[in-house]
Amino acid sequence: MRITVFGAAGNVGSRVVAEAVSRAHEVTAVVRDPARLHELHAAADPRAGDAGNVEDVTVLSAGHDVVISATRPAPGRESELVTTTQALLAGLTRTGVRLLVVGGAGSLTVPGTGGVTVIDHPHFQPGPSFRDLALACTAQLEACRADAVVDWGYLSPAAVLEPGERTGNYRLGTDELLVDLAGISRISMEDLAVVLLDEAERPKHHRTRFTAGY
Repeated sequence: MRITVFGAAGNVGSRVVAEAVSRAHEVTAVVRDPARLHELHAAADPRAGDAGNVEDVTVLSAGHDVVISATRPAPGRESELVTTTQALLAGLTRTGVRLLVVGGAGSLTVPGTGGVTVIDHPHFQPGPSFRDLALACTAQLEACRADAVVDWGYLSPAAVLEPGERTGNYRLGTDELLVDLAGISRISMEDLAVVLLDEAERPKHHRTRFTAGY
């Protein structure tokens, strides 16, 4: 497959690139800042481009099978998540390429609460900056749902997403937070990359949100 990854030098994006390369896919790794091109995986095609620019999205997705967006805005610029996602959708409308978005967990409902979302549950109360990001991710999901053309999938990770081990094991869900027997919701960034590449290779979630955790 030919895969474009936006946010390819980030915590999740770099792991997505590594996972895709390990599966012998042809990867176009995109960063907004040309000064970070040297950070990209040696086996990927390094490109500078902005996921928030429709023309860049069009050029960098043309002829590819799937685009994976793992971009994250700087603190204080959380609203860019929505405009960036809208630009991705507009660009992919032109090329017909599938989109997988790495989103947030804030809008997932917590099991056994009657529909209380992660962002509103006292156990998961984030700090102000994380709340701003969670709200932006919720708006990002709504931007995807408002699109009537692109074949998109929106992945909400578990509540705790950290660097760790690649086990290749995970569970999938839809709109409810996945927790283990101890009530903990987590997944490693390495296994989140596995989830994304498995979805890219064997699509199951079309124009819908899904979640993954242990």
